[in-house]
Amino acid sequence: MAWPVLRETTTRLAVSVRPLSSACRVRRAAALATVALAVFAPREAAAEDVCKVIGATPARPSVGLVLSGGGARGYAHLGVLKVLEENRIPVDCIAGTSMGAVVGGLYASGMSAAEMEARLENVNLADIAFDVNERSELPQSQREDERLYVGSLGFGPDGVKLPAGLVQGNRFRALLQDWTSSVPGNQPFDALPIPYHAIATNLRTGDKVVLDHGSLPQAIRASMALPGLFAPADIDGVTLVDGGLVSNLPIQTARDMGANVVIAVDIGSPLRPLDALSSPADVMQQTLGILIHQNVARQRAQLTASDVLIEPSLGNLSFTDFANARDAIAAGETAARAALPKLQHLALSPEAYAAYRAAHSPLPAVPIRVTSVVVESNGEVPPKRVLDHLHVKAGDVYDPARINKDLQALTTSGDFESVTQQLINDGEDHRLVIDAREKSWGPNFLLFGLGMSSSSDDQGGFRVNLGYRRPWLTPSGLEWRVDSILGSDLLSLHTELRQPLSTSFGYYVAPYAEFQRRFANIYDNDTGFRLNQYHIQTERAGLDFGVPLGRLGDFRIGLAYAHAYGSPVYNGFDDAGDNGLAYPDFYGRQVTARARLVIDQLDDPLFPRKGYFADLHVERSAFGGSDRFTELYGKTIVAASLGRHSINASVEAGADIGGVNVVNPLGFTLGGFQHLSAYAADQLSGNSLLYAQVTYLNQLMTFNVAPLRGLFAGVSLEAGNVWDQGDRFGSGPLKRSVTFFSSVTSSFGPLYVGIAFAPGGRRNIYFQLGHTY
Repeated sequence: MAWPVLRETTTRLAVSVRPLSSACRVRRAAALATVALAVFAPREAAAEDVCKVIGATPARPSVGLVLSGGGARGYAHLGVLKVLEENRIPVDCIAGTSMGAVVGGLYASGMSAAEMEARLENVNLADIAFDVNERSELPQSQREDERLYVGSLGFGPDGVKLPAGLVQGNRFRALLQDWTSSVPGNQPFDALPIPYHAIATNLRTGDKVVLDHGSLPQAIRASMALPGLFAPADIDGVTLVDGGLVSNLPIQTARDMGANVVIAVDIGSPLRPLDALSSPADVMQQTLGILIHQNVARQRAQLTASDVLIEPSLGNLSFTDFANARDAIAAGETAARAALPKLQHLALSPEAYAAYRAAHSPLPAVPIRVTSVVVESNGEVPPKRVLDHLHVKAGDVYDPARINKDLQALTTSGDFESVTQQLINDGEDHRLVIDAREKSWGPNFLLFGLGMSSSSDDQGGFRVNLGYRRPWLTPSGLEWRVDSILGSDLLSLHTELRQPLSTSFGYYVAPYAEFQRRFANIYDNDTGFRLNQYHIQTERAGLDFGVPLGRLGDFRIGLAYAHAYGSPVYNGFDDAGDNGLAYPDFYGRQVTARARLVIDQLDDPLFPRKGYFADLHVERSAFGGSDRFTELYGKTIVAASLGRHSINASVEAGADIGGVNVVNPLGFTLGGFQHLSAYAADQLSGNSLLYAQVTYLNQLMTFNVAPLRGLFAGVSLEAGNVWDQGDRFGSGPLKRSVTFFSSVTSSFGPLYVGIAFAPGGRRNIYFQLGHTY
């Protein structure tokens, strides 16, 4: 079956699929025949047929509902729909743009206003719309990157690349796919329970595009692709962005569909005063707002005396303010009730309205069996990689929700820009097409992060984190990973090749090499006086075998060869009188076997509100080396929250048994922000460690505009100590600290300001940027 493609005219670009007037739904029993005629009949029918009133006696005017764009302000459309339903005012066709296309498309598919409101209340639409994934859904490698880096850039043969949008819209499209699963993927939207058209903009020409057939979720997604924020959508080879650029209040489209009376709901944001434009981003947003206001004014000029304009009073509610959805819905209800005197003449009797709802209700879902599964890809990832992650095969009943779970796992794997599904129905053939789009800004990725720290107890410093990722070097999935740190006290480089051994279970081998050079302060553990500073250099190479534990965590075991060298910055003779040096150089080399288990289910690595974390590892000298040792270490975190209040608790312990691990010659350390905060960074060192912390956090504010995200205030209670070899583990009193701090989270990492106190009058004041320091 060949569908008409988008065609360009001198004034607009339209997706034109018009059924014959005889294909308009004259009665409920003819609905299936409608779809058939829409597919095979010529497309000469007049556009006004799609908004035809069905079986009304006496005859009444056809009513077209026009819903404008406006982001979260679009929740007001729900309030308007609720009032229309309560007062039995019919809607015969819908034209929507952006958020208006979202609400209008769901309503046109047969969902009532009450059902839509209930569903939207049960999801975090802000997180879904902006592709905010639960950390627990990410692979462990991405969670580790999240702790080190705050941003990334892609580059290739053509130079540095950026995504076409900050948000790819995968989660939102999957949600729409679930909620409109009863709608065939390649039918005209005029065959929906309520005929529906969405508006988009051709990114190349700037022409208006009327989306009236194909995939309903894809059409809605294209209509809301705000340039710069959401990535453009591709339909029939045409790149589309938000329809608000050309027709944010598509009154003319409703007229073209045949509406005699238009109910237009304008929820657009007001232009801001000049004194509120304090940044280039503000000016760009105002410029976009001017363009939208101009096209809305042209559309509103087409309203006649018989039409009704509804303008909910939404004040300063922003297009990202999804948290105040209830206020927007209430504003829509209030505005619609105020317009009732102009609408009441359209109201139907209870019997007529019941007949109208029955004629416009969706058909019962009929199970469809998939006849084939096709993967379309645009890059280096083999289609088999996608197929191996799908649980659907030919002969299975089509279940879009289950398929979306598989696609979500692929989307969050980091390999793809988007992974979408569409069921193509062609007679008895029901072909499931999976479109897997690799990241257009690859194939090389540079990651970066920044950390700075200053406190009253040490000199402070900085660290710049740089990483490199090159996935899919070979069809088997070989990945090259590089992580480096350039700092005032640390220089390190880690490079690793990660080769998958199984696409089903994810087993991999990882040969690696690393280099580190650092300065380590030596303190007197009793007085806290800094005695010296060591320059320590280590190199290590090894081979690990890894097992991903689903999205729970990761387990690695392997062998490594390491050697290290250390020397003091300054020196003197010891007190023994034998001309020995007080701070001798040291050198060592070892072959070790080590194993590490990491489980990370925290919702946030910096301010966890729920979940748990565990990091357990053991390392032991191998092959009978002269300096035999066993090193044990473990750390656990649990977090829980109630409203804006949260508590997280952690316990950390470690011990070196026997000799010295040359990679960690100074043993375990305590001190620094959130690690016994009243003491200087790494002030306490020893061969064994015990530490515990409880932190209370109060989320004072959430910001809806980047780069700021949230404002927190908190207090931490800490206790711990270190012990040298020969001392009994846990002997003596624990050192204690209490910290009061506030933090602002941002796109550049967290910014902390805090003060810590310890018994004996010890205190430490902190200013720190980033979690990486």
